[in-house]
Amino acid sequence: MDNKEILKKVKLFEIKSKKHVQKHLAGAYHSVFKGKGIEFFDVKEYNIGDDIKNIDWNVTARSETCYIKNYIEERELDIIIAVDISGSQQFGSQIQFKQDLSVEIAALLAFSALKNQDKVGLFLFSDIIEKIIPPKKGRNHIMRLVRDLIYHQATNLKTDLNLALSTLQKTLKKRTIIFFISDFIDDKDFTKSLKILANKHDLVTIKISDPLEELALNVGYIRFGDNESDEEYIINLNNKNFKAKYNKLLQTKEKELKTLFRKADVDFLHFKTHIPYITQLTKFFIRRAKRY
Repeated sequence: MDNKEILKKVKLFEIKSKKHVQKHLAGAYHSVFKGKGIEFFDVKEYNIGDDIKNIDWNVTARSETCYIKNYIEERELDIIIAVDISGSQQFGSQIQFKQDLSVEIAALLAFSALKNQDKVGLFLFSDIIEKIIPPKKGRNHIMRLVRDLIYHQATNLKTDLNLALSTLQKTLKKRTIIFFISDFIDDKDFTKSLKILANKHDLVTIKISDPLEELALNVGYIRFGDNESDEEYIINLNNKNFKAKYNKLLQTKEKELKTLFRKADVDFLHFKTHIPYITQLTKFFIRRAKRY
């Protein structure tokens, strides 16, 4: 694509994301991810109902009027959107690939942060760290992030969640909100690195999956290709015994994943390529706002 086509596609993402932000997420996002604290702004005359704990006795003593300290919320936050762009993301049996859904959700989160004047950074990974863009503010910066989300081509195809989590922990020097988007398909253990990262930062994990990965369709024999290993498999999706064993294994892994996140005090969301995600995401923000 030339630059005009790239810019056009990025702007379409902006339009779509802004509609969702304005209609569904703006208030919910602000309520969930509050500022770092409050800071002194100025003093104002005391009015009935104001908290007497905030009386500024020094200013009051120098005048004939009672004054109180006026505080404002320190709104600005640091956000990192970490996205798995390994080979397994290039899979989809419905209207989009898993990576397309990952990009869409990441863009929506970025524009939500923009509306709240937060700083946003991007972290792309496979089994290597593909790209890191430090958090910054502003529309031009967000447009650049969305462009890289859409068009960055992964160098490697495999996945290393442990590397991604540990690199985030080593790279981020101050407390950050991290949205970690992946299908979490990785045979290597990442428990320790997840717990260390979650202990220092506010970690929200988002799993992306496709219904065909659950062998939900009865369409007879089908050829599966593993994008990360180049291996191919022929599977009979009408074989009820095979599907039952496979789905039991899948359910076990999902349960283990949820248990890990719960013990590490990490928020967990699971989106599927065939189900609209915006309502589920909004409900999560509302639930979390009540929790905190």
